[in-house]
Amino acid sequence: MKTFFDSSAFAKRYIEEEGSDEVDRICGDTSSLALSIICIPEIISALNRRVREKNITKKQYSTVKSHFLLEVNDSVIINLTPTVISKSTVLLEKYVLRGMDALHVACAIEWESDLFVSSDTRQIEAAKRSGLKTYLISS
Repeated sequence: MKTFFDSSAFAKRYIEEEGSDEVDRICGDTSSLALSIICIPEIISALNRRVREKNITKKQYSTVKSHFLLEVNDSVIINLTPTVISKSTVLLEKYVLRGMDALHVACAIEWESDLFVSSDTRQIEAAKRSGLKTYLISS
């Protein structure tokens, strides 16, 4: 199964919180995993915020970052192309979405994912209405 994760869901693979077990299970069941190129800086940002807030140490950050980047190397990375930007614009005009959320959905549509995974209900609704099969990760 071709599974596309947005940042809100995929971050749960590296930050232990509600929904992390669901993300691990879905990752185990997928044959091809894709992420938007924007997922990388978004997750790195979330991890650095945890360091600043003293929720994780710099050493823990380094370990988690290494695991994350290894998994990114084994994933399909969907870039921001003119087609993806155009699709995200249509999504923004049709649904209540933030810009980055629309880019994730547009990337999943462009890649023709079998499953779109997110922990954002508005994003899931837009993806569903756009024809994607979706899975909402509990937050």
